[in-house]
Amino acid sequence: MKIIRHTDPTWQETAAALNRRAEASDAVQEVVSGVIKEVRARGNAAVLEFTERFDGAQLTAESMAISQDELAGSWNLAGPDLLQSLIASHRNVFSFAQKSLRQNWSGTNEQGAQVGEVYHPFERVGCYVPGGSAPLVSTAIMTVTLASAAGVPEIVVCTPCGKDGTVNPGLLAALKLAGATEVYKIGGAQAIAAMAYGTETIRPVAKIFGPGNSFVVEAKRQAFGVVSIDLLPGPSEVLILADRTGNASFIAADILAQAEHGKDSQAGFITDDAALLDKVAAEVDRQCAKLSRQAQLRPVLEKGVFLLLAPSLEEGARLVNAYAPEHLTLITERESDILPLIRTAGAIFLGNDSPVAVGDFLAGPSHTLPTGGAGKSFPGLTVDMFQRRTSIIRLDKASVTLSEPIVRSFATVEGLDAHGESVAIRAR
Repeated sequence: MKIIRHTDPTWQETAAALNRRAEASDAVQEVVSGVIKEVRARGNAAVLEFTERFDGAQLTAESMAISQDELAGSWNLAGPDLLQSLIASHRNVFSFAQKSLRQNWSGTNEQGAQVGEVYHPFERVGCYVPGGSAPLVSTAIMTVTLASAAGVPEIVVCTPCGKDGTVNPGLLAALKLAGATEVYKIGGAQAIAAMAYGTETIRPVAKIFGPGNSFVVEAKRQAFGVVSIDLLPGPSEVLILADRTGNASFIAADILAQAEHGKDSQAGFITDDAALLDKVAAEVDRQCAKLSRQAQLRPVLEKGVFLLLAPSLEEGARLVNAYAPEHLTLITERESDILPLIRTAGAIFLGNDSPVAVGDFLAGPSHTLPTGGAGKSFPGLTVDMFQRRTSIIRLDKASVTLSEPIVRSFATVEGLDAHGESVAIRAR
């Protein structure tokens, strides 16, 4: 762990480094560009080659898809405890999403024209569900459920399989419950390219959703414009801002919960209390020794975990906004003062008794959130991202007559006399 105090000579340098921007390396950009180019040119053949190269799985065009019978059968293989947990999570996420749907509306403007908006679900969307070191059944619930709640009729899911070509039955059960209509056992940048551009097996989608590693996130960025993109959610991260009221054991547990994702995950702790900083550092070491995923935890603790002693909570809030964390835990007796200062967090968990893991699995809002500093520009995933907005405008003789002199003024200054005449001809 890196421990930095505001009295250290490197404090300013460390504080400046927290101001992140989500950007892939040149190497990642080059690899992804090549993958997309090949998938566009060769379709299934390229997807299958990259799946064997990157995931070690030998698939065919026929075995790439998971049948509805296999999805249905997974329900009996997942185990009763997991099924009950999936159902409880799905109820919360679906209910939260329904309350968040955008509603049609109409009214009149000052000239008497009828104006309004109507919302329709996308016809066909793609959801990426990471696999890798663990089957992320929660991500299936947190993405596909929103598409279903929005009324999307065709929900395509891509998720990587194991080297044996299989997908965890618990993940398949989650996808079935959430409402997936097509599931393909492919991952990585090739999966994003397949959903964006289409192959002989996979028809292209209108919008792509979901988190992934740096290659998946970069593929989404490069596909933007060909398809719509939700946001750029990459490796998981948490930042905790606490004063002396923070519980060191709870804080350490949340740091380790994020660190066990492994790879490029990050966890940070900022406090204005020196004693709490020391307690958290000791608790992280103590609790880590008892956990099972040492191979994932140790590299993150060495390179991706930092503890900062700030001069004040206000300065801590400034650092939070610069860092733009995916998850922020705020623990302070001055919550009413500090919370309004936070502007860029993907999700905020308030108080000692609000573990991020409940948000990951159960609370209701989607856990698909911006990472790597993207929270400065993107919100977390919401159900209205699965809806298309269309504006509606209707004028009658009276409203077009009242609009004509205003339109004529704009048309004159912009040199667009045909625009002005198209209104004037109606007003006359």
